[in-house]
Amino acid sequence: MPLPPEQIVALMIAVSFAAGLNVYATVATLGLLGHYHAITLPPTLHLLTGWPIIAASVVLYGIEFFADKIPAFDLVWNALHTFIRVPVAALLAFQATAALTPGEQLAATLAGGLIAFVAHGGKTAVRAAVTPSPEPISNITLSMGEDVLAVFLTWMATWKPYIAAAIAGILVVIALLLIRLVLRSIKRLFHRRAHATG
Repeated sequence: MPLPPEQIVALMIAVSFAAGLNVYATVATLGLLGHYHAITLPPTLHLLTGWPIIAASVVLYGIEFFADKIPAFDLVWNALHTFIRVPVAALLAFQATAALTPGEQLAATLAGGLIAFVAHGGKTAVRAAVTPSPEPISNITLSMGEDVLAVFLTWMATWKPYIAAAIAGILVVIALLLIRLVLRSIKRLFHRRAHATG
């Protein structure tokens, strides 16, 4: 049974946030859930349920699983993925909302990209704060938590889309606060160094 438009929008909000954390885990989870009929995806997203897309997503997730847990390198990896996570989230939102009016679809696409950007920005900001730590455990723990959260949100979005969207909304606010906090900390650090050398 196809999802009503309101549930599609709720699904899109949660999936966009998940994609901003880990796009490969999100696409693989959606594809597997759709393939095994745990959810009826919109027809425009049926491509995700094919084994080539699922296999590619799982392989890329495997690469990210290790790359994302190496201190310092994870910052480079995440910076490069700004150009992957955000566009893919926007594309997923565009495809998911194909049944809506063109104006609503455009708004959903922009919202999907923006939500993913905030999630990605929050993840990168926290990583930038944690990476200078000499021990790798905090970095690995954060990365594992992000992976679990991405899969959980995607799964929850297919089961209880409104709850998942509400969780994603709360996480967007938290991510924005974290970004602001980290930016302030970096600004203070540069200010102190400028005074120390000046």
